[in-house]
Amino acid sequence: MTMTDLLKAEEIKKALQAFEGETFDPRKFFEMVGMRAMTAENVKKVFRVLDVDGSGFIEEEELKYVLKGFAKEGRDLTDAETREFLKAADKDGDGKIGIDEFETLVHE
Repeated sequence: MTMTDLLKAEEIKKALQAFEGETFDPRKFFEMVGMRAMTAENVKKVFRVLDVDGSGFIEEEELKYVLKGFAKEGRDLTDAETREFLKAADKDGDGKIGIDEFETLVHE
């Protein structure tokens, strides 16, 4: 499954363009690509695409490349953006984002 199976390519492109600079806001990005309107089950499908190693978590190293998970032309997140993203989503403090934490962040 690819991201364009779940989301509209044009919305992904617009969201990536909006965050070309070092200003990444995961909540705003998820809203722009249409994820806030998705069912919890479909958000979890997006999570599974981003969980590159299939561990059931998005670890910090995977998080850095999250925009490339939406489209190959996505940029890498900076270290500061990665830390802020992790801080926003990692509610249990284990240093990684679980599927339920991801769904909560999308729908906040």
